[in-house]
Amino acid sequence: MVNETSHGNGPEDRPDSPGDSKGTGRIVLLTTSHRVAPGLLSWRAWQTLRGAARVLCADPEHPQLPYLREAGVSVESSVPAAEELVAACADGSTVVVVAGEGADEHKLTDRLAALAGSGRHAMPELELLPASYDLPGARLIDLVQVMDHIRLDCPWSSRQTHEGLAKYALEEVYELVEAIEDGDRHELREELGDVLLQVVFHSRIAEDDTEDPFSIDDVAGALVEKLIRRHPHVFGDESAETPDEVRTLWLAAKADEKQRASVTEGIPLAQPALSLAAKLAARARTAGLPVPVPEPGADWGPALLALAARAEAAGVDPEASLRASARAYRDAIRRAETAKGSADEEAAEEE
Repeated sequence: MVNETSHGNGPEDRPDSPGDSKGTGRIVLLTTSHRVAPGLLSWRAWQTLRGAARVLCADPEHPQLPYLREAGVSVESSVPAAEELVAACADGSTVVVVAGEGADEHKLTDRLAALAGSGRHAMPELELLPASYDLPGARLIDLVQVMDHIRLDCPWSSRQTHEGLAKYALEEVYELVEAIEDGDRHELREELGDVLLQVVFHSRIAEDDTEDPFSIDDVAGALVEKLIRRHPHVFGDESAETPDEVRTLWLAAKADEKQRASVTEGIPLAQPALSLAAKLAARARTAGLPVPVPEPGADWGPALLALAARAEAAGVDPEASLRASARAYRDAIRRAETAKGSADEEAAEEE
């Protein structure tokens, strides 16, 4: 039977010594996360390592080995056969196997399970001991490493530029919005990943810039600083009890950071025209600037601008509202197509 160790202060958390487990000993499979700095092991893991009769590791390049040896733990760079391990524990000793990334440990555990199932061996206690755990967000480290590998070795990815990828970033955001509107959780997760890929890809490209390079860590660090600055009610001494009060603090912090000469600065002109019109109207209204919206005439532009400004002032996102209406109109078209197809089939049958 394999036990997975939990943290606690009971007798099972005492350092190991000969005579444990009623003379049958223990085989401990010690697992670590490559996403955590080597050497940062749990106290339970260090206790087990220091109290073990033997510590074994099949991978001579395992990142934990230098730190274990520096701490005075003697590590053998091999893993004996399952039968040998069982025999080594016969006097009540504890043997620790430091797991690597390969398949050797799986073969070992399978063989130990077979020995235990045979009923012909006095088996030691088999224990799985996680020595380090992933922190939230740890898989982002994997993403950065994979992206680096792709950037270096993929003929297509290695030639990409910010300009060449710009259209894909826009497409991925639109697909994310569609997943949100559809309420599809599976698609939402996938599209969020695609948007994240754009961020990581552009950051990796930026590392290769000869004049002004930056990395994903620089991007994340700047974002963390910005979030802290713009949330003084969370990280500082300001107080905000309502969303409107939060927005006021956010805008004040943003204005202090940007020091813009015009309220129109920072508005991307490449966004859809309806949302662009609403954003401009919102900036003018927030700044208290008496800029009248053009009167509708023969040109449809002023009429659409007026509608966007009215929607924004009423707290409605005109882009989202129009998209919702367009989607409903699309569904009506499909129903009409279905009805027409049915009618055509009935007419064909009558002929």
